[in-house]
Amino acid sequence: MGAIWVIAEPTGNGELANISTEVATLGRSLSSASGYDLVGIAVAADPAAVAVGLARYLPLVRSIAEPRADGHAWATVAAQAIAALAAEGSPDLILVGAGPDGRDLAGVLSALTGLGVLANAVGVAWTDGGAAVEMSVFGGKLLTTSGFTSGRGIVTVRPNVVTAEPSPAAGSVTAVAGAAAYDLPAVRVLDRVVEATAAAPIEEARIIVSGGRGVGGPDGFALVRDLAAALGGAVGASRAAVDSGWIPYAQQIGQTGKIVKPQLYLALGISGAIQHKVGMQGAETIVAVNRDPDAPIAEFADVMVIGDLFEVGPALLVELRARAG
Repeated sequence: MGAIWVIAEPTGNGELANISTEVATLGRSLSSASGYDLVGIAVAADPAAVAVGLARYLPLVRSIAEPRADGHAWATVAAQAIAALAAEGSPDLILVGAGPDGRDLAGVLSALTGLGVLANAVGVAWTDGGAAVEMSVFGGKLLTTSGFTSGRGIVTVRPNVVTAEPSPAAGSVTAVAGAAAYDLPAVRVLDRVVEATAAAPIEEARIIVSGGRGVGGPDGFALVRDLAAALGGAVGASRAAVDSGWIPYAQQIGQTGKIVKPQLYLALGISGAIQHKVGMQGAETIVAVNRDPDAPIAEFADVMVIGDLFEVGPALLVELRARAG
């Protein structure tokens, strides 16, 4: 019987990262298709909250209390603990989120175990040959499907490609010992900087208002921000707007930015090129405002408004504020 492991990522405050709930949900579907055992691995200085959170999604979580993770970069410490565990358990597939910590962990774990890595997966299915990993390449213009030549490996999964769904019944948590000795130097964390924001992180936002090249410049994003505030949503942007320096990279949506999955995506002055589509096509409802009726976004938007965003936007803002009042 094979095994699939899901690695839990802790947030800065010691809770389970949202991306790990998505990866755990994916792990359940792969376990069901393959018949392989499914195990969660939680490593932290105090892994209690992370392990209990992950157990809402998986039948079994192995919890490793590792004091060396306190005040040091999590990925290097966790990878060594997981590698020691893998030497005994030999998992066939290791899943982790494709966030900064997950990517770091996958690299260190690959070096320690010799397992290959398929990165930034936008989908994973199970076939007779094992895991079939779908990845978006060439700026989102192509999708490739790859597997591991040895049948075993590590997959990093992009955020928002799976909708997190807890298990009908919570699983159990078992404490296990960590590595006896660590060979890699621990990287000390000197400071943590949390970006100030009035809304939820863009990856978790239920409503996103995005601006593209059509907003004309940084001043044009004032309208985008006003609409986002009126809707209780977050502000996003296309790569063109970010590359122009009109808005920070942290708000870029697309193949080289964030993948989002809101209930409503309002696109202002965005053409909808494939690179941007990759990042927001999972939205439940897409509303686009563009002067060009032939813009690519017209092909997949649920509602396409042909017009000047600086006429449509303010009119929409007036209506929203009237309803709120």
